[in-house]
Amino acid sequence: MSRYLSLLATVLALLVSAMPVRAQSNNSFAAVAEEVNRKLVKVYGSGGLRGLPSYGTGVVVSPDGYILTANSHLLDTRDLRVHAYDGTRYNARLVVIEPELDIALIKIGTEKDPVENMPFFDLAAAAKKPILEAGTHVLAFSNQFNIVTRDEPLSVQRGVIAAYARLYGRIGIFEAPYTGQVYVVDAITNNPGAAGGVLTTRKGELLGIIGKELRNEQTNTWLNYAVPVSAKLEVKLPDKSVSVSLLDVVEKKESYKPIDPGKKDTTGGGGWSGIVLVPNVVERTPPYVDVLIPGSPGYKAGLKPDDLIVYVDGLPVSSINMYREIMDRYRPGSEVKLEVRRGDKLTTIPLKLVEQPKNAVRQ
Repeated sequence: MSRYLSLLATVLALLVSAMPVRAQSNNSFAAVAEEVNRKLVKVYGSGGLRGLPSYGTGVVVSPDGYILTANSHLLDTRDLRVHAYDGTRYNARLVVIEPELDIALIKIGTEKDPVENMPFFDLAAAAKKPILEAGTHVLAFSNQFNIVTRDEPLSVQRGVIAAYARLYGRIGIFEAPYTGQVYVVDAITNNPGAAGGVLTTRKGELLGIIGKELRNEQTNTWLNYAVPVSAKLEVKLPDKSVSVSLLDVVEKKESYKPIDPGKKDTTGGGGWSGIVLVPNVVERTPPYVDVLIPGSPGYKAGLKPDDLIVYVDGLPVSSINMYREIMDRYRPGSEVKLEVRRGDKLTTIPLKLVEQPKNAVRQ
């Protein structure tokens, strides 16, 4: 009898283990992930060097192919490409950048070959929804680390909103351009390639756009955050204050005019390197070295014409304007580490800035 009971218990155990576990299936977000993935894209552009990835993420915000993404070095190329959820590859063009929000709008499709009926997120509807409280469970979708390509679904993470607070971020010596409210997330969401991804509810409802990699300037810790779709900033201009929002950028599209708070006076005060860059003929001219003043710090450090300055103290430099803005923050006597691309190699060149000689060219 005991053998019979033992055998019966074994059979019952096997039957129970073979039964589908409904509790686990109820916790699956596969269906939500599939639906959200249809409204996201993988973005590929400039980069490919150490610490400067050539991939990112974007969110489709209209059926005719307008895509919201992060403002980054990826956009500094004529070969901007997008992979849709079904693996279709598109060439993309930059429509507009809003530096105050640190976001950009790009477009796929042309008049001759338009894109139609793409699955998209309705930003206007999402922006009307209330801000979620801390403790709410959320999902994060992105192409972090370029784990997926072509028609593969984007990476999904589950986390919790830790706080809704003002962003105090920094990249190197640079403060983050956006200083408004963000969702701070208890999940490691902001990795290379993740910027431009989305934060959603567990039902797949859009909450915010994942930002770039930043450190909290108050605690010197890495931040995991998303800019809410209802984000709006008041920007002070010399003669007035104006508001700027994600919704404005998306709704106005081609007619949107970025906020220009006015150029800062950076003449004098900065250290001098003796590096003369190529002519700044377009808005985002790459910082190639043209000439080195004999006897200058750049000349002594071993820089050469045609070197492309890629980093300044670990901060990616995508244009001559960015290079100048960064260098104007350093004072004479400061030691700066430049990383330059020379041929196919990345070379580290340290130099010490000095006072600018009279009548010397300043770059």
